[in-house]
Amino acid sequence: MPAPQCATCHKARAALRRPRSGRALCGACFCAAFEAEVLHTVVAGRLLPPGAVVAVGASGGKDSTVLAHVLQVLAPRLGISLRLVAVDEGIGGYRDAALAAVRRQAARWELPLTVVAYADLFGGWTMDAVARSTAGSGRSRACCTFCGVLRRRALEEGARLVGATHIVMEPTAGRGNVLLP
Repeated sequence: MPAPQCATCHKARAALRRPRSGRALCGACFCAAFEAEVLHTVVAGRLLPPGAVVAVGASGGKDSTVLAHVLQVLAPRLGISLRLVAVDEGIGGYRDAALAAVRRQAARWELPLTVVAYADLFGGWTMDAVARSTAGSGRSRACCTFCGVLRRRALEEGARLVGATHIVMEPTAGRGNVLLP
């Protein structure tokens, strides 16, 4: 069975069906609808006032990439300026590829990027060091707790360094806080 026609433009074939509305949309119409919904949410909620300097927590993953991209598209209409802030937790073999992705995104979008490292912020402590210090103590499962608290503090420090008035991040970056004035 062929894909249905897009319910919005009626020209292209639908690429997806939106779960909430059930509408079948092509890629272009889905992106336009998503951007319009984000714009409405930000404006209606007065989340990012004109003139805001917004630090976007950038991990290099899909969630923060979509967040940064949609805000970069909407920034001229919102009257805001963006700064990317990435955190280097100091996890060997884990963070390098993601930080490289963030650097590529920053260059592609011509956005300033600041990388803050746990080692610089916390007296040489990295997540690798935290994991080693808790190994065998029965507290090794607490690494996620340490990392969440330290990441939140690192994002706040990165935002301060770039002169941000607001921090925006995907929900898991700060354990659920999406917008912080």
